[in-house]
Amino acid sequence: MEILLGEEAIYDRCLIYATDINDANLKKARKGIYPLKLMQTYTSNYIMAGGTQSFSHYYTAAYDRAIFKASLRNNIVFAQHNLATDASFNEFNVIICRNVMIYFNKELQAHVHHLLYESLAMFRILGIGAKETLRFSPHENAYEEIDKGSKLYRRVS
Repeated sequence: MEILLGEEAIYDRCLIYATDINDANLKKARKGIYPLKLMQTYTSNYIMAGGTQSFSHYYTAAYDRAIFKASLRNNIVFAQHNLATDASFNEFNVIICRNVMIYFNKELQAHVHHLLYESLAMFRILGIGAKETLRFSPHENAYEEIDKGSKLYRRVS
């Protein structure tokens, strides 16, 4: 996300909240170090998304790891957040919540959908996982589909 915002020249005006229930995942993300073997897939995704630079511009390869530039994390707040028990903590323009709700029962999914709805500003964007759906959620009619393949929706009510 930070690469996209940077290439659109708006990263300096944005703040990204990266949340997870697992502190180990947050520590890993804070470091910005990933297995080098993932860079081929990431590079392909970057090119398909219309990236404007060489993807390797954003990281340094060292042994079997890729270390992303520290500047990519300047505007990111890493924080623990439990979708099951924690409340909304801000109003957001974009929420990406992918491949989490598939592990929840219907009741918890409805709770999380309500939390996302309450946290998303009007006419802003929600992204969910490929196997997740807004169907049967308490707010399914509050969104319009923007991109079916990417599971992107705009809140309209």
